[in-house]
Amino acid sequence: MNATRQSLEEHLGAQQVLRGSDQARGTALVIRCIAAVASAIADELAHAALRGRLGVAGGTNVTGDQVKKLDVWGHDVMLDALRQCGVCAALVSEEAPEPIEIPGGKGPRGVVVACDPVDGSSNLDVNGTVGTIFSVKPSLGWDPAGPAALTPGTDQLAAGYVMYGPATTLVYTAGNGTHGFTMERATGTFYLTHPNIRIPKKGKVYGINEGNISTWHPGQRAFVEYLRTPDKATGRPYSLRYSGAMVADVHRTLLDGGLFMYPADMSDPTKPKGKLRLLYEVAPMGMVVEQAGGRASTGTERVLELKATDYHQRAAIIVGSPDDVTRAEEFYRR
Repeated sequence: MNATRQSLEEHLGAQQVLRGSDQARGTALVIRCIAAVASAIADELAHAALRGRLGVAGGTNVTGDQVKKLDVWGHDVMLDALRQCGVCAALVSEEAPEPIEIPGGKGPRGVVVACDPVDGSSNLDVNGTVGTIFSVKPSLGWDPAGPAALTPGTDQLAAGYVMYGPATTLVYTAGNGTHGFTMERATGTFYLTHPNIRIPKKGKVYGINEGNISTWHPGQRAFVEYLRTPDKATGRPYSLRYSGAMVADVHRTLLDGGLFMYPADMSDPTKPKGKLRLLYEVAPMGMVVEQAGGRASTGTERVLELKATDYHQRAAIIVGSPDDVTRAEEFYRR
């Protein structure tokens, strides 16, 4: 059956021909490396309980999250692979306070990768779905290259994620649509199974941590109440689905439509506090969904236009079907 399917390697080659630039070649090499790492992570996740890799490693990372053993392992494996691919000039990782410079990746094809190697790691000990999220930007020839990661999300060359569930799925965009691949476990090869994904204009499901409702913007609270209120004419109520792993919730939204939301904490209205990280969670997911015909907003502005001032900066996100995101923004303006 797979003889008739296009592999990720073949798909990247076709995308590279379309772009025809040094940066396109560098981007393709990086995504190949990330796919190889994803195969290794999928295997490690399947055997983590048997290999003693569940539980905490001790301490917290730079963003204050408790560090799991698989967070550390995933970071190390990702860094080793990017060092070997020859085009990654720097890595911004959730598990490192500052960018890690990679001298071997400098040059005209050089790119900067921002990555959360194991997203949703709080799900690990209960055998829940987790993922990997990545963003690729040009290094701009800078040395050190790390600061090139701070440019707006509109500068991304590519973005994507891997979801480790019943199947291991890799979804990416290089600015020419969003495409999904499923890994054949026997070989670790990814094959195109979801070409040119298009998100429905409107959905029936929303995902959000409602435990934080007391901290939300008034418009966010009113919007969720609107989604929960029955009205046949507008297809309400929406159903709530929330897994605690951004990759799983965004993947469902991408395929079925609707919304994933992680709004800012407005306990102090003068200092809104986002939860998810802009460079390696919010911006890459924003690009993936926009390239599939969706939208990604903070509630008041497009997330891809946000410019980071810190490598681990946080931001709010409302992402999904275009009509649903537009309606959410209307509530924020009231």
